Amino acid sequence: MSIFRRPDYTSEATEFIDQLKAKKPSLEAEQRAGRALLWDKNLDRDAQAEYEDARVSQQAHVYQTSHHPRGQ
Repeated sequence: MSIFRRPDYTSEATEFIDQLKAKKPSLEAEQRAGRALLWDKNLDRDAQAEYEDARVSQQAHVYQTSHHPRGQ
C-alpha cells in the first residue's frame, strides 16, 4: 500500500447514480438506445461530398451583389 493513497471517496452525485442504476438495471441500456436513436447516425460520405461541392460561397456582405453600386 502506498503512503500517498487517499481514502476511498465517492461524491453524493456518484452515490445517487449508483443507487439509481441499482434500482433500475436497464437504465444504461435505455440511455444507449436513446443516444443511438438521436445522435449515432451513419453518414453517407458521397452525399456529404456532393453537398459540399454544391455549396455556393456567400459574399462578404449578405446583400452585396456583383453589380456596380447604384448611381454609377
